[in-house]
Amino acid sequence: MGQRYDTIEGRIRTFIEEQPVFFTATAPLAGDGHVNISPKGRKGTLVVIDERTVAYLDFGGSGAETIAHLREEGNGRITLMWTAFSGPPKILRVHGTGEPVFRDDPRWGELMPRFGDADGPSARAIILVRALRISDTCGFAVPFMDYQEERTQHAQYFGRKSDEEFREYCAQKEHVGTSLDGLPGLPLPVPPRTDVPGGR
Repeated sequence: MGQRYDTIEGRIRTFIEEQPVFFTATAPLAGDGHVNISPKGRKGTLVVIDERTVAYLDFGGSGAETIAHLREEGNGRITLMWTAFSGPPKILRVHGTGEPVFRDDPRWGELMPRFGDADGPSARAIILVRALRISDTCGFAVPFMDYQEERTQHAQYFGRKSDEEFREYCAQKEHVGTSLDGLPGLPLPVPPRTDVPGGR
């Protein structure tokens, strides 16, 4: 039986923090636009800020559909979903509004330390999500799956790039500056990292 919750606290917060993967869903306002669903992993890249706010690191390596949808005037809708692949069955969704915080935003330096060692050279934005609806459902149809270990290819690939090389990578990649539907995506050029020695 599904339930609604007023805050991200207690066992709800624990459940979120224990899951190795979560999913994001956004869409443009246009009815014929592309709906985007993305899996997110990498340990420590999502943190609970307070009882109604979570944040996750947005890395380079793919397009910028989520950023574009959140930046679209009058939009900002986002849903996060976690599901239990082990233990008691559960699917948890946070429906809310999202906002990308970019490298040149004063809040970047305040938020980034919350991610500790999960920070990486390919971090291009922090996505802040403010919950409007927090609810769970049974998850009875979700299969059991065993978590083995983190994939390291993403961190290793971008770890070999300097910050300048990463910024050039973003500028050259298709559907980073604009979305599939032509909406403004990641602002280019990506600002250098000024919050770490040597810009990483």
